[in-house]
Formats: sequence, C-alpha cells, structure tokens
Amino acid sequence: MAHTVVMPQLGESVTEGTIGQWLKKVGDSIEEYESLLEVLTDKVNAEVPSPVSGTMSRILVDEGAVVAVGTPICEIAVEGEGAESDAEPPSEAKAADAASEPKTDEHDTSAAPAEPSPAAKEGRGRYSPAVRRLASEHGIDPAGLTGTGSGGRVTRNDVMKAAEGGGRKAASASSASAASSEARMPAVAGAPANVEEGDDIVQLSPIRKVIAERMVRSKMTVPHAWLMVEIDVTGLVALRNRLKDDFKAREGASLTYLPFMLKAVSTALRKIPVVNAQWNGDSIVMKKRINLGIAMATERGLMVPVVKDADRLSIVGLAAATQDLAKRARSGRLTMDDLSGGTFTVDNTGAVGTVLTYPVINAPEAAIVTMESVVKRPQVVGDMIAVRSMMNCCISFDHRVIDGAEAAQFLGELKQSLQAYTADSTL
Repeated sequence: MAHTVVMPQLGESVTEGTIGQWLKKVGDSIEEYESLLEVLTDKVNAEVPSPVSGTMSRILVDEGAVVAVGTPICEIAVEGEGAESDAEPPSEAKAADAASEPKTDEHDTSAAPAEPSPAAKEGRGRYSPAVRRLASEHGIDPAGLTGTGSGGRVTRNDVMKAAEGGGRKAASASSASAASSEARMPAVAGAPANVEEGDDIVQLSPIRKVIAERMVRSKMTVPHAWLMVEIDVTGLVALRNRLKDDFKAREGASLTYLPFMLKAVSTALRKIPVVNAQWNGDSIVMKKRINLGIAMATERGLMVPVVKDADRLSIVGLAAATQDLAKRARSGRLTMDDLSGGTFTVDNTGAVGTVLTYPVINAPEAAIVTMESVVKRPQVVGDMIAVRSMMNCCISFDHRVIDGAEAAQFLGELKQSLQAYTADSTL
C-alpha cells in the first residue's frame, strides 16, 4: 500500500515549512530513515527522514511551496505490498491548495484577515503535548483560550498567562496584546531593483528566501545595539602554535581559535547571565543552559548548528564538536536537533578576513558576538611599543534585554579569558 508522508512539526511553535529540495524523485527506492527532502522554517533548516522503506510513488508538493504542518507532501509505496492505498489519497489539487494557502506569522499583523480561515479555526482545536500537559497541570481548558500563535494556535505562553492571571479571558487578552505589540509596525516594501539590458536575474532559492525573511524580521523587530573590544591574543597564538601539530596527530582534528573563543564565551555568559537570555513579549527568559550556535557559511546558505551545553565541554571537546558540526553542515547531514535550541550565537567572521563586523541577531536570542581576524599591530606595552597579535570582538545585542553596561561587562569577561592564555598554558 502507499504510505502518506505529511509535513512534520519541526519545533513546538512551528506551524508551517517551506519545501526546500526533494532529495528523492518518483521511482527512487528509499530506505527507512533515509533523507527524503529538505524543509526550511523560520527556526530550523533540516532534512526529513523517510518513516518507511519503499519506492517514491507520488510527490504532492513542489519545491518552494509553503506547507502547513500535517499536510500530505508525498506517498511511498511500501515494498512487498500493493501500490494501492488503503485510503483515498489526497489529490494534487488539494495539496496545492494547502501549499498555496497564505502564510500567517505571529510577528506580522499587516495583512491579518478579518475572519479566520477554516484551516485556522480547525487549528485551534489541536494542541501540542506540551500545551496539553501544562493546561492539565493548571486545571485550564485550552479550548477556552484565545490562541496568539500562528493560525490562532494556543501556545504555552497563553496557558501560563491564564494560570498567572487567574482568568482565561484576561490572560489571553494580555498575551495577545504582548504578542502583537512588537509587530505593530507598518509593512515596508523595499525599493524595486533597476533592471537594465544585460543584467542577470537570479531567482531566490528556498533557503535564500528563508534567510531573507529571518534577517528582515530580526532587523525590524529587534532594536540592535553594537559594541567592540580589542583583545591581545599574543599568548593564545603562541599556545596554539606550540600545540597544533600534536593536537592534530592525537585528536585527528585541527586546533583553531574557535574552541578557545567558545570556552571564553561560555565563561562570560555564566558571569553575565542576562546576555544568555531571550525577549518574550512582556517578559525576559533567562536561559539556564548555554547552547552556542555557530554561524557557518555553506553551499546551501547560512547554517547555525548548535553546540549543546558548551560550558560543560573542554577545549578538546569543543574542538571535536565544532568540527563535527562543520563537516556535517558541508555535507548536508545536520539534524533538526543540531539546528535548534541555541541560546547565543558566535560568528567566526575572521575566517574570511574581516576585522570589524556588525552582525544581525539570531532572534529570539538577545545577542551575537563575532571573532575577527588575528592581525599583528603595534601596541603600547608598559612604556614600550611592541608588535602584538590583536583580535577584535564585536557584539550586537537586543537593547530591550541587555543594557550597554552589561554588554560591555560581557566583552570585558571575554577579553580577560582570552588574554589569560600564555605559551605555557595547558588545555
């Protein structure tokens, strides 16, 4: 029989995804857990594995289409069984209708319909396991809440507002107001390009569209502020030069400056915890775990895989973790778990030769820091001028969450950790 594959939910608050690329075509054989397609959302980019072994019999949604969670996207004929489905399969027309249904984003109220669509009304009756569990714990019926999530879905925040406010209606109204306030701004259309004869027009790939949407949303909804500090890493350079050959032979991985940076960032976040936080409408979420996203440029576009609990890893462990993520990012083998759960992002912009960068915050995180190129510059040391290895670090931060003094303290802690290394330090 034919097994119908539906759009998976790649995270609790994710209600739709974009079909990035089909990795299998009709007629291809498929093994269970083998990657079927790439799905792009505003939170993660991930490959979706096949739930069964068989042969791809039908593709119901084209690349680039935006599809709601639960929508049938393809059918797989299970090996050893008839090709006929035991239930009437959804038609391509229905799938196309679902794929072309207008997107609704909880941070975009510029085109909100006066009356919710039937799909949105139906969505209010479906609750994630976390929402159901939380509602049960507080004795709340989620059916009585007005959802503030995409398509009118009830979120955990809606339930918590109801529990804290002691009344479903008041809490729902408060949560809805908080969710909409930060997005209450006019939609601004960009100026059209001036296309002249001989110009090439390159259509946006699905992943480039998602990157563009993320960047615009971050810049329009997050008040970015910026600081920079100079760090003397002469001792760190000497230490790396002393250890890199033995490290490569022993660990099978190159010893770069990145794991030292991640260790210093983890230490600084522990001391200045507000930097490891997220804006939540009418509250600030102080994250307990330190999960560091590493911005990586790949042939498929920008990826930000996450090193979970980075503060618990040694320099050796961080080196192994980052190189494993980089290898799998280049080969397109990152999982949904690899790309989710980040609390703070580090961007190694110095790898491409930059010395000063103004990075865009990876919302809902509150900050992102860059490590720039290590360059030799004359510096005053005591009463002497010496040639030192210097590196700039730049931070963009959400000024709703972090004050300038706190961002400066974070950079100060980062500087202190990196300047503490000497040629004789141990890992």
